[in-house]
Amino acid sequence: MASGGEAKAPGAGYYQYPGSYGGGADEERRWWPWLVPTVLVACIAVFAAEMFVNDCPRHGSALGGGAGCVASGFLRRFAFQPLRENPLLGPSSATLEKMGALNWAKVVHEHQGWRLISCIWLHAGLVHLIVNMLSLLFIGIRLEQQFGFVRIGVIYLISGFGGSVLSALFLRSNYISVGASGALFGLLGSMLSELIMNWTIYSNKAAAIITLLFIIAINLAIGILPHADNFAHIGGFASGFLLGFVLLARPQFGWMERNELPQTNQPPKYKLYQYVLWVAALIFLVVGFVIILVMLFKGKNGNDSCHWCQYLNCVPTSRWKCNT
Repeated sequence: MASGGEAKAPGAGYYQYPGSYGGGADEERRWWPWLVPTVLVACIAVFAAEMFVNDCPRHGSALGGGAGCVASGFLRRFAFQPLRENPLLGPSSATLEKMGALNWAKVVHEHQGWRLISCIWLHAGLVHLIVNMLSLLFIGIRLEQQFGFVRIGVIYLISGFGGSVLSALFLRSNYISVGASGALFGLLGSMLSELIMNWTIYSNKAAAIITLLFIIAINLAIGILPHADNFAHIGGFASGFLLGFVLLARPQFGWMERNELPQTNQPPKYKLYQYVLWVAALIFLVVGFVIILVMLFKGKNGNDSCHWCQYLNCVPTSRWKCNT
């Protein structure tokens, strides 16, 4: 999530691959998942490094006024910043920026493009970390079992990058953003495109797509709350959705239910509509990345060209404001 002094709110509410269609595909091989647990351990290690560098008892709080660190007696230098400064139980925004948080000015004017990747591994606090890692387990384990670590790893990294790029394009100059939410939304988007791409080999299609669309809608709706970086969510989801068409196609017998598959030794084949979707998705993905990256490194800010786009990220109400 992004904010002027705080980082990024968790992309909450991720769910497991719906059982109504998780077992409907003709699975030829189930992979042993090791990449997702490795990513989880890496994110935990990076968060520990954040807190080590932060060292709240030594560096204090930006709030001043004697604001005390949380659990400093027990955690010592790993203590959290005061809750008024970071309610997610984490480091200061200065520490996050020092360790690679996404910052528009540093990416564009100081040529620190590496922040588009580093921010994916940082988390704003313990709450943010727990929610995202649980989401990663629920979504990623099942996908890695079905499709293997290479394809899921590519989707995770490129979706995270895509979320960072779109976020940076719309990120205001005094805001920072961190978190794996874009990558997680990419996995969610790939689930939807995989369902569409392999439509004929699933049973209970209507229930499957309704369930998945409901989950997606809820997660995107959470993104319009203050301090949540919905542009990272949208960019990650769009990247993962397109990558799902490119990487997650399955060969098929034809337009029939799984229980109607013929008794034949002929192997399943890719269908014409799968090739068409594959080519279209690849073109959209490449062209989209090129356009957004060119705009970003030319110093463009998406808010200047699209004034209504701000409402995709936060909708102001009588109970909260979006510019705080």
